[in-house]
Order: sequence, then structure tokens, then C-alpha cells
Amino acid sequence: MLSLGSRGRRHTLPASEFRSLSPEDAISVFEIEREAFISVSGECPLHLDEVRHFLTLCPELSLGWFEGGRLVAFIIGSLWDQERLTEDALTLHKPHGMTVHIHVLAVHRTFRQQGKGSILMWRYLQYLRCLPYVRRAVLMCEDFLVPFYRKSGFKVQGPSEISVGPLTFIEMMFPVRGHSYMRRNSGY
Repeated sequence: MLSLGSRGRRHTLPASEFRSLSPEDAISVFEIEREAFISVSGECPLHLDEVRHFLTLCPELSLGWFEGGRLVAFIIGSLWDQERLTEDALTLHKPHGMTVHIHVLAVHRTFRQQGKGSILMWRYLQYLRCLPYVRRAVLMCEDFLVPFYRKSGFKVQGPSEISVGPLTFIEMMFPVRGHSYMRRNSGY
């Protein structure tokens, strides 16, 4: 009798994989985002051309969660160089910035309410700690999402100066690098 054992198994795709997104992932990203946001707010944080834009300019600031080769959740970020977000932060990537602006986190509808958003955010923030130029992460969200982001360690900065039609947002910040890190690594 032939025993298959571990050498007899052939896996072509890992069960679960986290990786940076590429422009080739843009359509899958946009489909998940559109479904997640249109049903709640009627607006998408990023349109398809903006998704492609950020995945071309700064793919290293994105993170996708794939299961069986299928995208189930993602985060897209870009660099920003000011203390607070402005309208320009919605479309610009500032390569010399030290702040990651998290544009969007979305989970495919069939994978919601399973904690995937929290896990993905935790992994993303851990990844940002490995990038020596990143000092903090910022995002803007609607009021009802503030408790979700607080659980991930974000602090409320106050109302965002950005609004989209009738939608208003709260700006939140996560310190990726604290003052002790900056002192330790500043040469003083």
C-alpha cells in the first residue's frame, strides 16, 4: 500500500496569505470596497482609478488578506506629510512623509463579523513598525466606527476638516513611533 504522508500532499495555494497589493489586484479591491461602502454611506473612499493610483505609487503601504487565492480583506494607505489630513490627502502620496494615511479598510461581505478587520489592522500596524520612516498612522471615519478603531489603539484627534457631501468624519491617530524611539534614534 502506498502511503501519501506529507510528501503526497500538493498545495498550490496557501490557505491564508497576507501580502502587499499590486495594481493587478485593483478590480478585486474596488469590488469589495464598493459593496462595503455604497451600502452604508453611498460613497466609496477610493474610486477604481484612485485604487490603481495608490497601488502603483505605494504598494508597500497596502495589505491584502487572501484565502485560497481570493482577496477577502484589505487596507490601502499612502504617505502624508502634515499633522492633520486635508482634501489633498485623499488623492496625494507624499513620498517623504512620515505619516501613513489609511484610506480604506474593507472586508468582503461573506467574511464580515469574524474579526478579520481587527486582525488585518493589527497586522498592518505591526508591519508599519518595521518601516523606519513611519512615525504615525492616521485615518478618518464616521462616528459609528470610532469604537472599532479605538480597540486597535487609535486615538480621536477631533472632527476632520474633510467632508464628502453630507458625510462628516472623525480623524484618528495611532503612534507608530513614540517619543522614546525618536530620542533613541535621533543621535542625541
